[in-house]
Amino acid sequence: MSWFKRDKPRQESVPQPDAGAHQVRTQGLWLKCEGCRQIIWKKDLEGNLGVCPKCHFHTRIDARTRLKQLLDGEYAEFDKDLTSADPLAFVDSKSYRDRLAGNRKLTSLSDALISASGKLDGRDVQICAMEIKFIGGSMGCVVGEKITRAVERSIARRQPLIIVSASGGARMQEGAISLMQMAKISAALMRLDEAGVPFLSVLADPTTGGVTASFAMLGDLNIGEPGAQIGFAGPRVIEQTIRQKLPEGFQRSEFLLKHGMLDAVVPRAELKSYLSKSLRFFCGPVASAASQP
Repeated sequence: MSWFKRDKPRQESVPQPDAGAHQVRTQGLWLKCEGCRQIIWKKDLEGNLGVCPKCHFHTRIDARTRLKQLLDGEYAEFDKDLTSADPLAFVDSKSYRDRLAGNRKLTSLSDALISASGKLDGRDVQICAMEIKFIGGSMGCVVGEKITRAVERSIARRQPLIIVSASGGARMQEGAISLMQMAKISAALMRLDEAGVPFLSVLADPTTGGVTASFAMLGDLNIGEPGAQIGFAGPRVIEQTIRQKLPEGFQRSEFLLKHGMLDAVVPRAELKSYLSKSLRFFCGPVASAASQP
């Protein structure tokens, strides 16, 4: 039984990977749906416009993605260098100036809204999309000024206006100046209405506070995304104030549609075609290049 005594062949040592340098290759490729709590392949979610393919939960999307979904192709952006001057020198857990700088770095935007012009199914439109990642999509003097200028361009060019709202409301770091934007935009929208130019308002999750109390609910059509939270004060604040339990689905878009606060609730995949059909109703068919003077 000499093989019991046979020396085992020498094995070269294989270097083991450093545990600290180990990287998970699947990191960021999977997401958990907030609706059904199922794990979703990120590319499947993106390919479905940010809507869960299992339960149809509409996730929040950024402003640039929104414009890409609604417009035919390239668009011209306006007022992208407008920034807040920090009128109150506001400081909470950090200074407002530092908070603005951090959010500019995070989103690559100067503030919480993109104002642009482009084509939607061949029709020239003015469009604004709010960025929820920029201080909660809050409305300060820059957001108010950008929207007001977009309204004025719509009047001057006779082009429909679309605003996609996603906001926590007026920006507290700018105090009364942020609240002034509610009246400023509303007055501009009155001039738009007098000029006979349509305004379509799309309310995404969430649309709350001073945004809901002003321009978001002043559209010729007010359109909500499925499951979007839409309201002024939050449900918890309301319950504590009135000391009553709120009904099921309170402040969700379907609840508001049922109670006459919205004109339609439209899934994201159908939103572009719905807006296009609505603009044909308000403005007529798109003029062909041959028929234009």
